[in-house]
Amino acid sequence: MFTYHCLNNISDTGLRHFGDAYQQVDTSDADAILVRSANMKEMDLSPNIKAVARAGAGVNNIPLDACSEKGIVVFNTPGANANGVKELVIAGMLLASRDIVGGIEWLEKQETTEDLPKVVEKQKKQFAGNEISGKKLGIIGLGAIGVMVANAAANLGMEVFGYDPFISVQAAWSLSRHIHHVTNLDEIYTKCHYITVHVPLSKETTGMIDGEAISKMKDGVVILNFARDGLVNEDAIVEALESGKVKKYVTDFVTPRVAKTKNTLVTPHLGASTAESEENCAEMAVKELVNYLQNGNIKNSVNYPNCDLGVCTSTGRLAINHRNIPNMIARLSRVLGEEGINITVFSNKCRGEYAYSLIDTDTEIPEDAVTDIMKIPGVLKVRIIK
Repeated sequence: MFTYHCLNNISDTGLRHFGDAYQQVDTSDADAILVRSANMKEMDLSPNIKAVARAGAGVNNIPLDACSEKGIVVFNTPGANANGVKELVIAGMLLASRDIVGGIEWLEKQETTEDLPKVVEKQKKQFAGNEISGKKLGIIGLGAIGVMVANAAANLGMEVFGYDPFISVQAAWSLSRHIHHVTNLDEIYTKCHYITVHVPLSKETTGMIDGEAISKMKDGVVILNFARDGLVNEDAIVEALESGKVKKYVTDFVTPRVAKTKNTLVTPHLGASTAESEENCAEMAVKELVNYLQNGNIKNSVNYPNCDLGVCTSTGRLAINHRNIPNMIARLSRVLGEEGINITVFSNKCRGEYAYSLIDTDTEIPEDAVTDIMKIPGVLKVRIIK
């Protein structure tokens, strides 16, 4: 029996995929943790935790280094909420182009007299805007969401420029042939009327939309950020909004300063807040955990490499989380050989400082073998898959 603990409310549609071999518990001392937005940075990580699944894409609330060192595989759900975010980005562009919000707010303040239609006709010009068809859109990051935004915008008549030096083969195949794939960010900054950011938050991307980047943009540019709060430098965007360099800043991340700055459209982190997105993320997260706990397979991890030997049908299977250091394969093989265990399949994958080995055998694996493997320097966690 496996146990799991939910740090946030997780859709029942997803939880149903656990089945009878799983039990939900109210303690973090579980085999698996499911999380959405809860902050795990200060959480004590029990030795019993084998995996954490984030029902969403971002993992800034999870202590990745600590998890890696304890052999805890962290999963996310890339693409599961992509359509929900895409739709909000398109809505953000439309709201920034035409003062729809201002018009609605003005109308709510008017007295509902018989003259209201005439008043509206006289005043509506103050809320006039422009169409997005024919305008240039720059997309920084062509992952699941970026590709969807690009294709949708192209279908709306926009000329789309996409930048992503690490675009995947799958994303490239999914991208409309009408999208201009550029290799220099300056091309997006200088050409585009709208710029939307869809990259992870990292040391390299933190504050990437700064004063220097904004200075290269067209006067009256619209910047959209539905990816991560720290991607846009707050000082730079506030200054650009107040000077009029940036026409509108549309974001899904609320900060007191940005919320009170003129010409901002701030939504309360609604990107993935749809019933469909929550269900999709929950289903993917649970399926990833089940495949890892029952078969040892890793897919969509952010700290360990993908590794897949399919459904476990062998007599024995070992899952070993370890550091990516020389001679590890030989040491693991030696221990199993000394125990008289014959290896039928040995898969070893690495990702940066960490690696993962999945081993199938034609004999049962005794607990003594696990004890001996744990003594090998660099081994972090060992499991017998049953």
